[in-house]
Amino acid sequence: MLNLSAFKSQLDKLIHSPENQSYLLAVSGGADSMVLAFCFKELGIRFQVAHINYKLRGEDSERDQKTVEKFCGEHHIKFHLYSVSGKDRKPEHSIQLWARELRYDFFKRIQKSENLEFLVTAHHLNDQLETFIINLSKAAGITGLSGIPANSNRILRPLLDFTKEEIYAFAKENGIEYREDLSNRKNDYLRNKIRNEIVPKLMETNDHFLDNFRKSSLYLNQTKDFVRQQIGEIEKRITVFDTSRKVLSKEQLSRESDFVKFEILKKYGFDQEKEISKIFKAENGSRFFSKDYQLVVNYDELILTERTDDEGPKKDDEEILLVEKPDFSENQMAVNLENIMGIEEINKSFAWDFDARKLHFPLLLRRLQNGDEFYPSGFSGKKKVSKFFRDEKLSILARQKIWILADGKNSVLGVIPLRQDRRYSGDENTGTILKIFNKKYNEI
Repeated sequence: MLNLSAFKSQLDKLIHSPENQSYLLAVSGGADSMVLAFCFKELGIRFQVAHINYKLRGEDSERDQKTVEKFCGEHHIKFHLYSVSGKDRKPEHSIQLWARELRYDFFKRIQKSENLEFLVTAHHLNDQLETFIINLSKAAGITGLSGIPANSNRILRPLLDFTKEEIYAFAKENGIEYREDLSNRKNDYLRNKIRNEIVPKLMETNDHFLDNFRKSSLYLNQTKDFVRQQIGEIEKRITVFDTSRKVLSKEQLSRESDFVKFEILKKYGFDQEKEISKIFKAENGSRFFSKDYQLVVNYDELILTERTDDEGPKKDDEEILLVEKPDFSENQMAVNLENIMGIEEINKSFAWDFDARKLHFPLLLRRLQNGDEFYPSGFSGKKKVSKFFRDEKLSILARQKIWILADGKNSVLGVIPLRQDRRYSGDENTGTILKIFNKKYNEI
């Protein structure tokens, strides 16, 4: 049952000495967030309030704002308002995602300017159940089924253990003014459909359904914590080296289950099953990129390093660092372009051997630049790349998808995937070979 003592108990479970911290409360004007603000006020905890008027429900949006403003004014609580305007470019679709990104950007700005340690939201047990059902439909795994975390990334959710019914009862008992969002009754969104149609039918099956779900959610979270601890132990065991870069034993990790591989590699942004499968089949020297990390396959090792701004595909997809510091410990190195994110449009198999002594590192992939010229293999003399495109009868669209392989002096080493520059190619007398190819050797 929700009361001040139970609320304080939940808050104590989330952080140590909550009365000594500072908070920003996200308050919409609904019963759950107004109860949240009331509880913080009654406990004498220092906090401020943030409210967003999305301008989506006409006069109702204005009344929501006034309700929150009134509460803050009466109790001398600092109130922060963001009122959506035309500059926010409200989309025709994905309103929920747009609204989420907008409000969390707003919250972060306030926290920074006001030096507020924690963001607090009013998610409750019914929200948790809806999230569980949504994630169940997506095959989200144990992390998804564990639902909304009560404390993550300095976001606290102290009402997560209480039902919507308990929140309404508390609001009535304490005379808390709140607003009802009538749009929640519409089934425009998946969550609303689950809330209005599926959850009521589930509640009919068992008088103690929500209470049992609360216990199940607790067990799932305990299981998730146990699994995370075990995954951490496995990662520690297979870690060969860990300072500025992490080196994992490829051979030991390959013996683990697909679940363990996924759980370890997803920490570094490699969370696609097909990509993880490629990592363990990749040739030596192959490189993979996630948003924040680069993974290099080095024989029996997987080398993970944080990406800097000049590594991997840039946001505008115009330049990709391919080889910075080559490793020719075995007199050869291979780079499979199929494993480099951002160049999926290369759909033709090829393999080029380069005499590494003739190359100036780093090597990169980029788009065509004015004045680019090269000595195409199979031809005599020099040719401008733009002229080569015309001779090949490439359409404008096809030319835009072509990548240029260039070295540290911006010389063209090849036009991918069409033609290599013959001046840098390797032969039977080459001592150190760099092989750049697309797809596996046996597919070429």
